[in-house]
Amino acid sequence: MTNVCNLAGQDAAGAPAPLERYLTLQTGLDMLEQGLSIFDADLRLVAWNRAYVKLLEFPEEMAWLGAPFRSFIEYNARRGDYGPGDPEQQVAERIAAARTFTPHDIERVRPDGTVLRIRGQPVPGHGFVTLYSDVTERRRAEATIRRQNAELESRVAERTAELQQSEERVRLVMDSIPALVAYFDRQRVYRYLNRGYRDWFGVDTARPETVSARRFLGEAVYAIVRPHVRRAMAGEAQSFTYELTTLGGERRLVRTSFAPEIAEDGSVAGCFELTFDITEQRRAQALVARAQKLESLGHLTGGLAHDFNNILTVVIGNLDALAQARPQDEAVPEYVQPALDAARRGAELVRALLSFARRQPLQAASVHVGALVDTVARLVRHSLPETLTLAVDAAPAPLWTWIDATLLEQALINLVLNARDATGPLGRITLRARAAHLDAAHATPLQMSPGDCVRIEVEDDGAGMDAATVARVFEPFFTTKQPGSGTGLGMSVVYGFIRQSGGAIDLRSAPGQGTTVTLWLPATEPPAAEGAGREAGAAAPAVQQGLALLVDDDAQVRRVIRRSLLELGYAVLEADGGAEALQLLQHTPGIALVLSDVAMPGRIDGVAVAHAARGAVPGPAVVLMSGNAPDDIARPAGVPLLTKPFTAEQLARAIEEGRPR
Repeated sequence: MTNVCNLAGQDAAGAPAPLERYLTLQTGLDMLEQGLSIFDADLRLVAWNRAYVKLLEFPEEMAWLGAPFRSFIEYNARRGDYGPGDPEQQVAERIAAARTFTPHDIERVRPDGTVLRIRGQPVPGHGFVTLYSDVTERRRAEATIRRQNAELESRVAERTAELQQSEERVRLVMDSIPALVAYFDRQRVYRYLNRGYRDWFGVDTARPETVSARRFLGEAVYAIVRPHVRRAMAGEAQSFTYELTTLGGERRLVRTSFAPEIAEDGSVAGCFELTFDITEQRRAQALVARAQKLESLGHLTGGLAHDFNNILTVVIGNLDALAQARPQDEAVPEYVQPALDAARRGAELVRALLSFARRQPLQAASVHVGALVDTVARLVRHSLPETLTLAVDAAPAPLWTWIDATLLEQALINLVLNARDATGPLGRITLRARAAHLDAAHATPLQMSPGDCVRIEVEDDGAGMDAATVARVFEPFFTTKQPGSGTGLGMSVVYGFIRQSGGAIDLRSAPGQGTTVTLWLPATEPPAAEGAGREAGAAAPAVQQGLALLVDDDAQVRRVIRRSLLELGYAVLEADGGAEALQLLQHTPGIALVLSDVAMPGRIDGVAVAHAARGAVPGPAVVLMSGNAPDDIARPAGVPLLTKPFTAEQLARAIEEGRPR
């Protein structure tokens, strides 16, 4: 691309001479909204554009070839641009910083409220280049893409200005830009490609004339790009968004801009091409929009749930009083009890709504996340097909967060069971826990504060979800399951709990590519030494008592008793018969409580389960329960017998009585 040319005419190939190219370039720079200044190694002005003077409100006579950097700094200091302080000291500090020629990217609020983004980049041996942008209105989410486009285009224009000094230097600058930069002539033959094309597509950027966009983009993507190329070659600037696949198989959402180069005769001599990756930018936009939508739904839902809770409190209280006052009345089982049951189901629904609205009471404490993830894996293993792989990938170093351990456990179980429903029997589910650090750029769309955190992932290789489903997956009552298979509150309850705990939840999915749900929780210090030896995942003895094995052949009974055990601080493992209970006792370490019905179908009853539990080392607490068994059944010594129905208080006393002595 190096040509031999005279100063005012044309080179051997007919291209504009350097002086004319300089004038054209200066005109182009003056049309930019962003300010540009170039100071040499002696801190003297060698190039600038009109926006530089306008944005910083310098008198036009201040900008001249060789103007000292100090004059601009002193002008700013005198008019208070740097805030209160000694102007001489402010000038001295900035001159000293400038002489270090280190890259900088800062934002400065001017006295009139204008926010300027100032980015400086050293040019080794030559000075430094600074770009000034008014970003006051660019804090709006809908302007994000336009902002990035303008910034990158300005950066390309800034680097292109150095062509008059050295083509090799321009190549170095272009290769450092986080974007794809190219130029093709009127015959649509590439004459320049920066390193981004090699990194993304593996093409030979040293021989751009041999590169075919049709080949590295593919026919389908090229069909999208081709009409824009035609319009650009007709003199019309283009900017458009589309998806492409890199050589490594990555799908990226990109934005490409075509800027035609107009020759002196008015024809199009060629076209500059700029492409940058906006995948994460779009995703961050979607996260913010989704969070705002769910926040609004949460406020609405919380208000409704609060009112309904008051109504249901009155309904349940009066119906229960009526049922107790007239137990012999035939209307009670026929009319009152069904209404009472329905009202209680309504109360459960309201509690779920309050969880989504983040108004449920939490019992938070320091939780060992890795150990809790292991516990969840043990709990759900029996609920998964034997052919489905459940992998646990927990960090070797302890991970601690401040959260309600029982609710986090239930949330992870919910996510794993959802993954099971979306994954075939030969699929794979991975539970992963890692330490992570959120910087400001990633924390903002998640609506979290930057800092150290714990990242928990539930990943599956199932059917995945389309974009429309992903956008609604955390909404209350939204479900992809068959009617009657759920209330549609599972994911919304998880969302509300995580947000109430100061964390964030993120979901990535695509049809045929599985789903990954990520929980971000603030990291905390380990608990005091006296609490370090507690059971994995335990917050405190009053909150997390350990793992309970609940054995009963009646699923509805298990459901009621499970709730009482959860309220007492136990994680619950269920078995529907004696045979399954013995298998779980044999293969599940760390069971702290065995609560079993006496009479069950099959050869193994609850008494046999109690004897087996009493022989375990270490021995768990053992409690038997029955609806009609006499108190003198041949149960192991020290094992209490509860008569159904019983209250949570009666159950707690029986557990204490059933602990090994």
